[in-house]
This record gives sequence, structure tokens and C-alpha cells, in this order.
Amino acid sequence: MKILLANKFYYPRGGDCIYTLNLESLLKERGCEVAVFAIQHPENKETPFSRYFPTEVSYTSVSDERNRWKAVFRPLGAREVRQKFIALLDDFRPDVVHLNNIHTHLSPVLAEIAHKRHIRVVWSLHDYKLLCPRYDCLRNDKPCELCFRNKSAVLKYNCVKNSNAASVLAYLEALKWNRRKLEKYTDVFICPSEFMKNKMLAGGFEASKLIVLPNFISLQEEVLVNNNVRENYYAYVGRISKEKGVETLLSAAQQAGYPLYLAGNGPLLDDLKNQYTSDTIRFLEHQSREAVMELMSRARFTVMPSICYDNNPLSVIESLCLGTPVLGSDRGGIPELITPGKTGMIFEAGHVTGLVHKIGEMFSSPGLFDYSAIQVQAIKTFSAERYYSKMKSIYSQ
Repeated sequence: MKILLANKFYYPRGGDCIYTLNLESLLKERGCEVAVFAIQHPENKETPFSRYFPTEVSYTSVSDERNRWKAVFRPLGAREVRQKFIALLDDFRPDVVHLNNIHTHLSPVLAEIAHKRHIRVVWSLHDYKLLCPRYDCLRNDKPCELCFRNKSAVLKYNCVKNSNAASVLAYLEALKWNRRKLEKYTDVFICPSEFMKNKMLAGGFEASKLIVLPNFISLQEEVLVNNNVRENYYAYVGRISKEKGVETLLSAAQQAGYPLYLAGNGPLLDDLKNQYTSDTIRFLEHQSREAVMELMSRARFTVMPSICYDNNPLSVIESLCLGTPVLGSDRGGIPELITPGKTGMIFEAGHVTGLVHKIGEMFSSPGLFDYSAIQVQAIKTFSAERYYSKMKSIYSQ
């Protein structure tokens, strides 16, 4: 089978990128022919398909007039993207086009082109962009679903970067690629959580086109760690940003007094490092995958404090596959991954006092969690083999 994977970036930039790279490896290991389509970027992995990649567009540098116009037309289906994608389809001739995070930099024009050529289109959803022009369903740091049925709310509240221009562009993009078109051009939407599926249903999408399939993870040497060797700290692994609830976590950490290690970069990193200088809080910034796995495998537990509708966080899955319990917020698909009292605990998102209490409870109950049992069950649930079996069925329908 020949699969064409599309994602706007082709390096481990975020969860969607890591998923795409892992899926590419998994498909190749199972004998599939795989092509990739992304934008040009200096950090991209090497691939023979890079000659098909459209040029990068910057959405932070709008002083250059040429780039400004590219930024306007790219989300709507720019000529360069169309031409290069068609050239790749002509040369590779895939059986399936598997879309991932393509909005803004590539656009759903890929689904339109593939559909018109009678190629099966599968789309893995990594955020809520099909429902929310801002993508994360947040307004003033609170969940918002106004755009599920009426996209004009993004204009009313200037939701995108608090910018009228950016919000107008997101609105035009949502009108151009509306639900009717997206459903017409896509055969299957893969929802990594039941929560995501329910929100897609709330946004009017047909249940027959929605399949729930949690993400997978490939762990090799990492699973050989001694699960019973735990050090006296807990850890956060992820983006240092508002929607991830890091400020809630740090406020609680100061009060709780237990050692917290944070691994990751993000827009709030410098400000939070200056604001939270407690001896019990340590910012590790960006870490290699090996270092992150070691950090999580030695932690008493990890924390996922998101205030947004986090979909199916890879860091939670990785933690569980390493036998490390997770203290997670009650937002999005996070609660689906945690069995309270067995694989972790749940707290109310954004609630500092509640989080302080749960941190203390996690530390004061060292015998509550069976690390080995957590790992065995997680590896079975999120195994690559199980995922491939289900994906093969989706591709072949």
C-alpha cells in the first residue's frame, strides 16, 4: 500500500509532527511505501520528497510585502501548494492521502485535490481547528465553543492573537474550508479521544465519518528501566505556554513545596523563570528525547495541567508507558487516559488549591501505584502493533 502523509512541518516540533514521523516509521516497518508532504524548513528531516515541498511562510514577519501576501493566500489554497502537491500525486500515485496538521501553511486544498482524483482521504485530528478558527477553543483562558456553529465569533472577540487582521484571516479560512466541504473531501476523520469525537459531533460533523483511535507510541530501550527506582520529584514535560496550564502548576508547586522539574520551551519560559525562583522549581528547558524519557521514568509522577481541551497528549501516553502515573486536569481527552487511584489522579483545571492538595496526595501515597502494572497495561493499550492493525483497516475501507 502506498501512503502519502501530509503535515505542515517535517521535524519533531510538536505532538502532531512527532505523530507523523512515528507513523511514517511504523508504516515503513510494515512494508508500506510512504511519501511525505510538508513545507520547506531548515530543521526538516532529509527526504527525497523535499523537492515537492512548498516554500515556508512566516506569520510573524509581515513587514515584507511579498511574504504578507503569501501569508494571506496560503491558508485558502495557494497556487504553489496546489502545483507541488499535484506533482507529488502524479509521481507517487498514493492509495491513501493521510492528512495531519495542515491548516494555514498547507490548507485543506490537499483534501480537495485528492478527493477529486478518487484517492481515499484520512485525516488525523490533533487540535480543534476544524471547529475553532483559533484551534484551541479558548477565550480569556476559558473554554469557548461559540464558533462550533457560527465562525463569526472569532471576529467579535478578536480571538486569534488579539489581532483584527489575524482574526479576519482565520475567519476567511473557516468560511473557505467549511464543514460541508471538509466532510465532502474527507472519507474518515480520526479522533484520538472520545472527547474530540463528541466535540466534532457538536460542531455538526457526521458520526459515520468519525473514528476514535488513541495515539500510539513506540518504546524500545526506554521500557527496560527499573520502574521501582523513583526519585523524590515530579515532572512536567511539554510546551511552556498559557493553554497548557503551566502557571497554575507553578503556583501550586510553590505552595506544595515538593521538587518539580519542567522540561520544554515556550513563549512563557523566560517570564516564568523570572517569576518563580523557588528552590523546589527547576526549569530544564529543551531536552533530548532520551533525557525526557529518563526524567519521566525516574519521577514519582508527571503532571498535565492543561486548561485547554487537550486532545490525546503524547506526554501522558509516554509517561504511562514508562510506568509513571499522571496527575492530570479534567479537560479534553486527558481524563480518558487516567484511571484515578490506579494510573494517576484528576484535578479541576485551573484550580490551584485543588492541585496543591492532589500533589500532596500523590506524594503521600507511595504504595498506591503499581508502576510495573501501569507500564504493562499502557504498552498494550498504546502499542504500535495494535495501532497499525486498526490503521490498516481504516486505510482499506
